[in-house]
Amino acid sequence: MRFLAVPAALLLTAAPAFAGPEPSALSDRMLVELVAMNGVPGMGAAVWQGGRIGWTGSAGYRDVETRTPVDANTIFRLASVSKLFAVTAAAKLREANAFDVDASVVDMIPALADQWPAITPRQLAAHVSGMPHYNDADNDLGRIRYASVADAVRIFNDRPLASAPGTQYRYSSWGFVLLSAAIEARAGQSYLDYLASSVTAGLAIGPDATGADANASKAYEFVDGLAKPAPPYDVSYMWAGGGLGGTPSALASFGGRMLEGRIVKPTTFAWMLEPALLADGTPAKEADYTLGFGWRVGRDADGATIAHHAGIFTGARSAVVLWPDQTAAVSLLSNAEWVSSIEPSAMMLAAPFRPAPAGLVSTACPIAAARYSGSFGDTRIEGSARFRVENGVCVGDRDVDNALGKYLNDFMQKDTTKLRVIGLDGEGIGRAALVTPIGLHDFRAATDGGFNARITRTRSLTLSLSPN
Repeated sequence: MRFLAVPAALLLTAAPAFAGPEPSALSDRMLVELVAMNGVPGMGAAVWQGGRIGWTGSAGYRDVETRTPVDANTIFRLASVSKLFAVTAAAKLREANAFDVDASVVDMIPALADQWPAITPRQLAAHVSGMPHYNDADNDLGRIRYASVADAVRIFNDRPLASAPGTQYRYSSWGFVLLSAAIEARAGQSYLDYLASSVTAGLAIGPDATGADANASKAYEFVDGLAKPAPPYDVSYMWAGGGLGGTPSALASFGGRMLEGRIVKPTTFAWMLEPALLADGTPAKEADYTLGFGWRVGRDADGATIAHHAGIFTGARSAVVLWPDQTAAVSLLSNAEWVSSIEPSAMMLAAPFRPAPAGLVSTACPIAAARYSGSFGDTRIEGSARFRVENGVCVGDRDVDNALGKYLNDFMQKDTTKLRVIGLDGEGIGRAALVTPIGLHDFRAATDGGFNARITRTRSLTLSLSPN
């Protein structure tokens, strides 16, 4: 499987000049500001809309030492977003009546250990099979080259299940390696070959190319708040669980093709989004989403259905988000593992290209503001603020010498003393992106004259602005 370079003429990439509130300029600015804020060496993103890639953005470097910038053809590790390709391969075989998702994987792969009870592909895809995840014994696996999926299965095929199949949600990348072995058994060819021919044909997506392809980004990790080159790591033991790589536009295009029925039928994709049921009949859930056939399904801040997945690994933080009812998709990839709100960040990058949410409060750029006060979760905060209009966009800076700053700076990545606000509605600030070290957050004006933003799933920011 090889990666395909994408001619620049086929991409609607805008140089980050930030002239005017055009959607591409706004998304470019958000991405560039995010990289400047979080200290990740390089990031890339893309938006699929109207049957094509409508924007692709690049920021930072794919190789810091040589100062080689990220561009449209930069290949990033996909980490656990790779799991979506495994379930799509399984769904493709199911369409051909070649794969029974409710049959026993143990029966499909005779070499499996006898102590396992019947585990089904449907359970593996939803992380309800009881399969264990990585443990401390797996820490050195990246030093070894595994020649086949069968070799990778031998790593864990004598380990006991963590729970009875179908009884509870337990995240397991080993479960996806097992799923890929079942795919091989039914496809009659290697897992990677089947992906290349039936799932990713024409897309710059394939096995991790770090260190093996000139377009592949180097992998970085944070050490004392600074990004340093990560040690070499071979991911051949987990192609299906987290071992693929690709470009941002290829990942967004994969999402678009899924939405348009170009990889599997629309009815198949709809089936993949249906919640998996536990043995007691309740949907499999984690955080604020249900688990379908590999896809995480939830709703965005405005109630629209989203199908998504994220990943984190050495040299990678990744996400893809689809809006099935709007035929839109966005990807966001980075070349360093970092603590982040990765899916909200991806959705903010897509915001300029999507319809404005109903009920936004129109608010002029608060250029007279000098102070802010409010709360982060249950803690009161205050500080200085300054806003101005730049090239038709309201831009603001806020210091964070308070509980919010302490929270944001208590992670592995770069620390900050201020946050940036980028308006998305021209010279107003009814809706904006709040740029922090952990991501882009949806910052909106409230009817009471204040502003709100969700920083984490459990903690929101509320504040009001005032002059001196």
